[in-house]
Amino acid sequence: MAFRGVDYFCVDSLLSEEELMVRQTARRFAEERVLPLIRDCYRDARFPSELIPEMGELGFLGANLHGYGCAGMSNVEYGLVMQELERADSGVRSFVSVQGALVMYPIHAFGSGEQKSRWLPRLQSGRAVGCFGLTEPDFGSNPAGMRSTARRDGDAWVLNGEKTWITNGGMADVAMVWARAEEGILGFLVERGTPGYSVSDIHGKWSMRASVTSSLSFADCRVSESARLPGAKGLKAPLSCLSQARYGIGWGAVGAAMDCYETARQYSIARKQFEGRPIASHQLVQEKLAWMITEITKAQLLALHAGRLKDQGKLEPAQVSMLKRNNVAMALDCARLSRDLLGANGITDEYPVMRHLCNLEPALPAPKGFECFFTP
Repeated sequence: MAFRGVDYFCVDSLLSEEELMVRQTARRFAEERVLPLIRDCYRDARFPSELIPEMGELGFLGANLHGYGCAGMSNVEYGLVMQELERADSGVRSFVSVQGALVMYPIHAFGSGEQKSRWLPRLQSGRAVGCFGLTEPDFGSNPAGMRSTARRDGDAWVLNGEKTWITNGGMADVAMVWARAEEGILGFLVERGTPGYSVSDIHGKWSMRASVTSSLSFADCRVSESARLPGAKGLKAPLSCLSQARYGIGWGAVGAAMDCYETARQYSIARKQFEGRPIASHQLVQEKLAWMITEITKAQLLALHAGRLKDQGKLEPAQVSMLKRNNVAMALDCARLSRDLLGANGITDEYPVMRHLCNLEPALPAPKGFECFFTP
């Protein structure tokens, strides 16, 4: 049965025709292309890379960027795409987020003309894949402590260090790498096959299984000056990329919550217990469903207002962190309640609930990571 949407407060009435059309395009893609295969992908710990060209054709990659073949969507339209993709699976949304917000965005914002012309059309179409190398083994939520270094050597740079928990790393054609130099924190585009650059995938994950997660290693990795992003200097540059990604996660979490809610609602109507009555007829079940839809509605409105602010150039990093923190926590609670309502069936992959729950776990920010965005 086709997904009818989750809108109990007429939120759709706040969307333009163009925004509704973009959402419908993403919704149809999720229904027809992602959902039929995502359960097997999750079982097999495989990212559905065959979908990348289609996502490029639909304009999902770098969707809210302008020029170089990018779709030039509004930030609300981009958020709606993230919502629908994560309703299918966080791994698919994560791929699109990394490609657009963490690789294409810094090239677009800080790159040279040659870097933009070379990489953005390829990344937008899906002919090339990128990853974002910031997190390190000893420094996750504290990028200011990074140990990876960049040392100038004549007209080149020598990179040393390690990055980990890097989405898309094992299949990336280019890595957006951040390292500490005498001049401050700098960004470099390191291509696959560069001597001294190696990648190893992380296995045994119980979360984000339909996503490629890797470690990157740099051992006297030599890159030319043309690989450095000339407009990126200091920690503000990579943090601005994280704000772009967190914004998309804030929308995506709403999609995961919607899927959990709708799964629980349909199940509680169909499941009959206690003299053959649907469990949805009991107030204890109704209270859980009512809580879920209320919190989803609040999250929808928060995401929409954030998108409107972002389109006006008024959205602050602290507000993005609030959006992500609230909506991911809400989606996790919805997933847990949905699992509860499904009983033992909730732990099987016949239903998407445990997959969403596991995928959402690492997306919830630590309080300290949230707090730092409020520190002057």
